[in-house]
Amino acid sequence: MEQRLAFVMKLKKGFEKEYQRRHAAIWPELKALLSHSGVFDYSIFLDKKTLNLFAFQKISGEGGSQDLALDPIVQRWWTYMADIMETNPDNSPVSIPLEEVFHMD
Repeated sequence: MEQRLAFVMKLKKGFEKEYQRRHAAIWPELKALLSHSGVFDYSIFLDKKTLNLFAFQKISGEGGSQDLALDPIVQRWWTYMADIMETNPDNSPVSIPLEEVFHMD
């Protein structure tokens, strides 16, 4: 079953270019983990005015990237990104799930 998931995160001021640089060089092992977990067609958009990050992903199966919290690769990525994003005490990004209210094929 294919699903679409979206969520919002928050970037710290002044780190727009650094966020893009880090994602341009996403770790191959993280990309492989996401793919093997059923995540595909994953995009993150930046609202430069608010520094909100809007993430959208399609998943095949039951869970998306938000369900990989216990994986050591994900935990290392969170630590790597914690200095430039709003995070929870465990370094996970503060992430607000969004409800899909409209979709057009």
